Amino acid sequence: MDDSTTSQDLNLKQKLKSEKKILRLSFIGSTLFLLSECAAAFFTHSQAVLMDCVYDLVDLAMLGPFMILVPKLYKPVTEKWPYGFAQMESLFIIIKCGILFFLDIQLLIDSAKLILDGGHIVNAGAIAAFELFISVSCIAMYFILRHMNRHFSSPTVSAELYIWKLDAYSTGGVGLAFLIQLLLQITPLSWIVPYIDPAIAIIMALLLAKEPITMIWDALKSLVLIAPEKEVVSDIRTAANETLESFDLYIDFLDVVKTGRKVWVDIYITQKDDLISINALKQAHNEIIEKLKPQYHDIFVELIPEIDPDTTPA
Repeated sequence: MDDSTTSQDLNLKQKLKSEKKILRLSFIGSTLFLLSECAAAFFTHSQAVLMDCVYDLVDLAMLGPFMILVPKLYKPVTEKWPYGFAQMESLFIIIKCGILFFLDIQLLIDSAKLILDGGHIVNAGAIAAFELFISVSCIAMYFILRHMNRHFSSPTVSAELYIWKLDAYSTGGVGLAFLIQLLLQITPLSWIVPYIDPAIAIIMALLLAKEPITMIWDALKSLVLIAPEKEVVSDIRTAANETLESFDLYIDFLDVVKTGRKVWVDIYITQKDDLISINALKQAHNEIIEKLKPQYHDIFVELIPEIDPDTTPA
């Protein structure tokens, strides 16, 4: 085993350790916040607090099983564990975001019905204090997780960071809205008060609907092996070309596939003569990976001599 392979193995172990630590901390934090939100939703009967509670419940329900799956994503590709298993992460994201979107629509409908029925009055002071406390706690958790995640990234950790940031914004906004409700109670606009809680829930539902749709679409593209964005393919082609030309090797065809967090690159190469140096091929392979690793952490590159090239190098 050479030094580069040993270094890669150590790097993967460190990434796995860091990701498990991040997900474990996120799981504990989500559990504590979920319990407090469930209690608040039960005692205040607030639709806005209930929406936060439901989102955190789904996140927690999906995060638990995924913590078991994470070590599998770091296993090397073998005959018993082919690269297709990397798509399990995309499948989890589709299920999670699909449930979130469904619940989002359901809560939106329930809140609209509540407005049509005349709304309801909640304890604005208690909810405002609770939501602002949760918002500050979510901000603290977000920065802690982001600090732990500074050296690498993965779709799952990115999704967790997004949820914590979203929780911070949404709970902070809800807290401020209920503070405004306290002021409205002593003004001629007090008739609006019964509609504020369901109205806030509707606004939150509309704002939160976009992200699950975007994440589902990205995961679906990964699941059905749709080619990545043109910018990704162009970056990989440029990096590979720069390296291969120094070895008198040329790209005949480039095949790029993204499955979950992993990027698979097959580079079909041609050369001016019929002889290929295995050492040169290995060196070119390692240099391409070194160029691409900073941008694509889990990238796998194969250099394949093309026996029937479309073009022949001059």
